[in-house]
Amino acid sequence: MGVEWRRDTKIQILRGIDRYHTSALGVGPYLANLHRSRGVGVDDQAQLGQAHVRPRCPWVDLSKPDYVAYHDREWGVPVHDDRLQFEFLILEGAQAGLSWYTVLRRRESYRAAFDGFDPEKVALYDETKVAELLADPGIIRNRAKVAAAVNNARRFLEVTEERGSFAAYLWDFVDGRPIVNELHTLDDYAATSPESEALSRDLKRRGFAFVGPTIVYAHMQATGMVNDHTVDCFCREKILAGSRRLTTSNWSHPPTVPNGAPGSKPTTLRLPASGTPSARRATP
Repeated sequence: MGVEWRRDTKIQILRGIDRYHTSALGVGPYLANLHRSRGVGVDDQAQLGQAHVRPRCPWVDLSKPDYVAYHDREWGVPVHDDRLQFEFLILEGAQAGLSWYTVLRRRESYRAAFDGFDPEKVALYDETKVAELLADPGIIRNRAKVAAAVNNARRFLEVTEERGSFAAYLWDFVDGRPIVNELHTLDDYAATSPESEALSRDLKRRGFAFVGPTIVYAHMQATGMVNDHTVDCFCREKILAGSRRLTTSNWSHPPTVPNGAPGSKPTTLRLPASGTPSARRATP
């Protein structure tokens, strides 16, 4: 965010790249319609005139610096903080049927409107507050989505009381460790997974709204429960290295990722407590 977008000779490779969108904080079902070329972009040093080209996931809209910054700094980073998980829960519900960039541009407006994403405050919203939110031009003024945010705050607090932590409850659905998919092209991305379907069912059983398996999978991608950065994206290994530091203390050797040709079915890995992760096939 705040990057000066430069179109000098160093970044002419960006010409002709489509302007495209993805779903919410994950990539979800919209990926099939996106450009097939590998994502490249300019990091923050561009504003100093030092443009660095980096390989990125192919869904990133490179014409939008805040979009690039979101991919580089947040998407796929494991989240164990309840407040941040609640923020993603609200934003995921708000984006249903829309592009992620629609939500990203309004993120700070949502933060102000929803009391800094404080679930205890949001859970107390009454009809007067809902009417106030529906009059706020800074957010998506959809009554069902606003009502879902209030309802989900109440359900969020119930889960927190029962389990001690909402984040811990979510991470139980992936055995407490990120699922690492081996993705090469846009065609390799899945819209759902067995884990997102199981989590969606349980959230619905608990009374949450706007938590279908596709939205839940996008949430899992965004909060690092699933690492869906492509194998050539510079963020992938950065996040894997961070996960190893946070979740392990006795790696005998770094995890190995099985080779796969572009376009092949993605391979899924789990980061274990120790040793080398084993591979399994992801849902096509």
